[in-house]
Amino acid sequence: MSTRHPRIGTSQERAGLYDEITDKIIAELEAGRVPWVQPWGTAAAKAPLVMPNNAATKRQYSGINVLILWGAVIERGFVGQSWLTFRQALSLGGHVRKGERGTTVVYADRFVPNDEKQRAATTGEEALAIPFLKRFTVFNADQCDGLSMEIGAAAPPRPQGLIEPTVEALIKATGIDFRIGGERAFYVPAEDYVQVPPPQAYFEPINWHRTALHELAHASGHPSRLNRDLSGGYGTKKYAFEELIAEISSAFSCASLGIVPTVRHTDYIGSWLEVLREDHRAIVRAASQASKVADYLLGFLPEMVLNMTTGRAEQEEA
Repeated sequence: MSTRHPRIGTSQERAGLYDEITDKIIAELEAGRVPWVQPWGTAAAKAPLVMPNNAATKRQYSGINVLILWGAVIERGFVGQSWLTFRQALSLGGHVRKGERGTTVVYADRFVPNDEKQRAATTGEEALAIPFLKRFTVFNADQCDGLSMEIGAAAPPRPQGLIEPTVEALIKATGIDFRIGGERAFYVPAEDYVQVPPPQAYFEPINWHRTALHELAHASGHPSRLNRDLSGGYGTKKYAFEELIAEISSAFSCASLGIVPTVRHTDYIGSWLEVLREDHRAIVRAASQASKVADYLLGFLPEMVLNMTTGRAEQEEA
């Protein structure tokens, strides 16, 4: 079995990869399923609710790779969220079973060719970096034999109260003006405050956490924080794209905190589809931004985050 990791360097090859990822996301949304909110806690899901990780490096995947790997876990009924390359399985004393089909994840970066470095040195201009993508084939620990029992073991479920103490601590640690009350959840960029109804207002109080993390994700875009463009009015493509970022970030944060994700804005599916059909890079960019938002917010709980992970496996940039 090949362990080569082909580089996708031409614009046509990169566009093909974006098309492949986006078409799958579009198909899920058209079927009424939101791929970053999988049915954990139901009979359809066997795997624990955690962020997918590399079993060899112990690092979490991020961005679009989270959506890809979550989708593979649900679609194929894996019982764990740990992944390995073919060689990594061998290095850990195991092996991928014959006939198993891997899952493709991606790595994005930029490099400066030697001739471009020479041109820049001669002209004094800035060297131009060329974007590239790599495909990596990974296998779930379920697809391997001979691995130790610890690899892919499920974490014990977290006890959940009306408001999770970690979420309450995170809200306080961010310093964001967070108000509980009223009947609607929203973020006001001009006045830089979040408002969310009390947990008792939700049919299932645990859903309050998803809403809170969604609105905190919007607040992360303030100029004093991550400085995203929040100028899009309701119904615009800018608005829909920011909602994509907040929704996916909320799912990533929930998974990192052991909170079952729920869909908050199913009524936005139509506008999301419009954005994705027009720009096949949009889902990759949104997922990448969502990872940055989740990292920023979870970074306010450094001790907990350090206990959960030592870093990110692959960072995607669009």
